[in-house]
Amino acid sequence: MAHSVQGLFLASGASISTAGPGGALAAYGIIGIMVYFIMTSLGEMATYLPVSGSFGTYARRFVDPAMGFAIGWNYWLNWAVTLAVEVIAGALIMKFWFPDVPAVVWSGIFIVVLFILNYLSTRAYGEGEYIFASIKVGMVLLFLVLGVLLITGVIGGGSPGTSNWTTGDAPFVGGAGSVIAISMIAAFSFQGTELIGIAAGESENPHKAVPKAIHNVFWRILLFYIGTMVVIGFLLPYTDPNLLQTDVESVAVSPFTLALDRTGFPAAASLVNFVILTAVLSGGNSGLYASTRMLYAMAEAGEAPKCFAKVNKRGVPINALLLTTAFGFLAFLSSLIGDGTAYQWLMQLSGMTGFVVWLGIAVCHYRFRRAFKAQGLSLDVLPYRASCFPFGVYLALILCTIVIVGQNYAAFTGSEVDWGGVISTYIGIPVIFLFYLWYKLKYHTRLIPLKEIDLSQHKC
Repeated sequence: MAHSVQGLFLASGASISTAGPGGALAAYGIIGIMVYFIMTSLGEMATYLPVSGSFGTYARRFVDPAMGFAIGWNYWLNWAVTLAVEVIAGALIMKFWFPDVPAVVWSGIFIVVLFILNYLSTRAYGEGEYIFASIKVGMVLLFLVLGVLLITGVIGGGSPGTSNWTTGDAPFVGGAGSVIAISMIAAFSFQGTELIGIAAGESENPHKAVPKAIHNVFWRILLFYIGTMVVIGFLLPYTDPNLLQTDVESVAVSPFTLALDRTGFPAAASLVNFVILTAVLSGGNSGLYASTRMLYAMAEAGEAPKCFAKVNKRGVPINALLLTTAFGFLAFLSSLIGDGTAYQWLMQLSGMTGFVVWLGIAVCHYRFRRAFKAQGLSLDVLPYRASCFPFGVYLALILCTIVIVGQNYAAFTGSEVDWGGVISTYIGIPVIFLFYLWYKLKYHTRLIPLKEIDLSQHKC
């Protein structure tokens, strides 16, 4: 999912509160390195074979068709539910300014806007995403600049020095266990970076666009996440109770808001709220685009009804877009019925998919490179090469596995196992496995031998 909204603007505070400034910085740094290696692996395959349904296609061609089927359908489900999550979050944020307007009104408006952006053309989607991203980047840069001025005492009435890094148990609170727990939050925060693989299929020049996007991912990790953690760690003590607030409605106590308040800026909450709203819409925009393209790619591969392969005159897979929008709207409606338990399960199911996709990318790249060697092909034909192969792939595989297994390790640490928490957290794993098993039993697929892997650059 596109969790960067809560991960950066809100959950960063809870991360520091749980693990201290040093623990949070270590967790985000470790996961950031993992994400970078995964993106370079994806970039190598995406520049060599740019296709809209990249993850499913690579798994189908380099590993096992059943794996491609499972990843494709689960990734579609992931982002279709993300659409619902983001429009709900957007409606909650609008209550900050318009508390008397029903949430369903704002959610409906946001769904229509996102549908139009994706319906018009890929260019309209890209321009909308560019605007949303520019606002987020501007906010983070403003925060970092003001943060440095506060840290150095130029503004805000005196420098805090290193006091917040040495108070209590800082910089590391709770030891390795807390770092692992924060790694789960950090990993959720980075989900969505794999969209560069989806976009490569419609890029005019993927050989240039994809490496540039990966380069930007590196600097975004370094500047946005690592830089933000350092600034918040200097400005706010991990003992501040406001840092525990992580929900979208708690924008008034976002670490960004708390820090900006020290500058004497009276509209800090409104500014941060506006930026979070644009980030939420960005997540919904990306979710609708990604899930639509994945469904389109599966239809072309015969893994979804052929009607979803239909495109309009602007090249947009219109039927896939309509189904995804409708599914997102139905998921949104489910949040209005009963106690929301079914909706929470949907969220957990889709959230697991992001990590499985990352794991799948690493597996696909490992097999891709081994097939190149087995077939005696030269790596010189690759437009872009992944960094530190095979170390990067091994590290990504290990860390992804730890994140998947440890997402709710706390459920096993009490006097009794929290089976409700275990089921809701890990329900995505059996669902993904069922997709895989159904396809394998029906079509009797197998792990493709390295010398039989199709390394040609045709996209069918």
